[in-house]
Amino acid sequence: MSIQKINTQSAPAAIGPYSQAVVCSGMVYTSGQIAINPATNTVEASDIVGQTEQIMKNLGEVLAAAGSSFDKAVKTTCYLADMNDFAAFNEIYGKYFTSKPARSCVAVKTLPKNVLAEVDVIASL
Repeated sequence: MSIQKINTQSAPAAIGPYSQAVVCSGMVYTSGQIAINPATNTVEASDIVGQTEQIMKNLGEVLAAAGSSFDKAVKTTCYLADMNDFAAFNEIYGKYFTSKPARSCVAVKTLPKNVLAEVDVIASL
C-alpha cells in the first residue's frame, strides 16, 4: 500500500506534524482546514460566513492538488465552535458540496487559532 502526501502552497501549511492530505488506495483524506488565508497566514474573517468561504477555498485547493474535487467527496466532518452558526455555515457549505456527501457535524469547545469552524473531507480520485 502506497501513501502519497499532498502539499500545496495554495492552502495553508500544516501547523503541526501532519500533511494537508494523503492519497491512499484511490481515496483522498484531507486534514481539517480552517479559515487561514494562505497568502497572509492569518484568519482574516471574523464571521462564520467569511470563515466558511475561506475553509472551502482551502479545501478546494487541497483536493485539486490531490487530483480530486468537491463533487468526488464521499464524507465530510464539520466542527463548529457554536451551533448557532449551523444555518449560516450550511448555506455556504451547500454551495460547494452539491453532491451531498455523507456528513457529521459537531460542536466543539475550541478550534485551532480560535476559528469558528473546521472541515475535513474524504474523497475519491
